[in-house]
Amino acid sequence: MKIALDVMGGDHAPHEMVCGALLFSETSPTEVLLVGQEEVINRELAGHDYDPTKIKIVNASQVMGMDEPVTALRKKQDSSIVVATRLVKEGKADAIVSCGSTAAQMAAATLILGRIEGIERPPIVALLPGLQGKNVLLLDVGANVDCKPSQLVQFARVGRVYSSILTGNENPR
Repeated sequence: MKIALDVMGGDHAPHEMVCGALLFSETSPTEVLLVGQEEVINRELAGHDYDPTKIKIVNASQVMGMDEPVTALRKKQDSSIVVATRLVKEGKADAIVSCGSTAAQMAAATLILGRIEGIERPPIVALLPGLQGKNVLLLDVGANVDCKPSQLVQFARVGRVYSSILTGNENPR
């Protein structure tokens, strides 16, 4: 598995993102693609021992700021959040992790990866620990402040598909 990590997004980025990736790589066989400004990432990696087969750099020359409007995404096609999302679209990564702007990540995912047919807007999903060892899938945990009833039904459809993939249960509750 390969994870594209937007190292330029989030509080204390890129330092904390790179440190987290290095720590993760010590115990996981997963390859982490550090997506961001290459020279900045190289400075963060300097002095650290790491397995170069598990930690790789993908250059992205631009950064999408937390306070920037989502419309800036169209002008920042080489931002770390867009480049990381494209890596998934191109099959070069299996997942994206970003601590940057939630709105920018949702917009990038929708524009680059697209939506499931019949789904107007995607919900943000969180998997939470539940009682008796059963996890709870919580849908629409952000980004959507005004939903129509039809969109709530669509969120439930997305949740059913996602939950069945996670659990192998064709009829999750």
